[in-house]
Amino acid sequence: MIPQLNKYELKFPDASQANEDGILAWGGDLTPSRLIRAYQNGIFPWYSSGDPIIWWSPNPRLIMELDDFKISKSLKKNIKKFEYKFDSNFEEVMYRCSTVPRNDQAGTWISEEIIEAYTTLHGMGIAHSIESYLNGQLVGGLYGIVVGKVFCGESMFAHVSNASKSAYAVLIKHLKEWGYDFIDCQVPTNHLKSLGAKEVAREYFLDRLLKVNMDKVDNLWIINKDLIET
Repeated sequence: MIPQLNKYELKFPDASQANEDGILAWGGDLTPSRLIRAYQNGIFPWYSSGDPIIWWSPNPRLIMELDDFKISKSLKKNIKKFEYKFDSNFEEVMYRCSTVPRNDQAGTWISEEIIEAYTTLHGMGIAHSIESYLNGQLVGGLYGIVVGKVFCGESMFAHVSNASKSAYAVLIKHLKEWGYDFIDCQVPTNHLKSLGAKEVAREYFLDRLLKVNMDKVDNLWIINKDLIET
């Protein structure tokens, strides 16, 4: 039986106790305190609008080692095609991500409730976006959560070919410069695997997350709303 969270407590079951589908618990809320606690413990919300909040801790887990990112010759060429910004249009990036059609997925899990909750985290300096611009127009990007030395990727979108992959490449470049450890890609996808992400056991992921949470570096994320160098 999947446990229900107590809305008056921030406590989660141990992430290793998730069922074979990766579901750990349901209920609770999306307050900043609960979301921060969840990500610190390798847990994230994923549910359809109108349904109860479902909290996940999948096994296996998909992660991207920063040195494993595969950048093709064509992508290297495309990176120079765009201009990039961090955190200049966070909420719009979320809205754009919510409209992208996904294979085997009807509708979107990025509801107004999710957008409001993560925009609040953005205002607290915990959620961040990187955006690709072409001729001054936002054409791609992604957003995620920072936990210690880990970037937890949430979603991406592209209105122009390679706009999101290029933003991802620029993000990885800066994460390496800032001393981050890896990217949590959460659920295995063929797209991210093709870029170098790998599946790891949940136990390994949680152990790694604990270690990097204990080894935090202040001011890792440098918020720079001006154009950034690639």
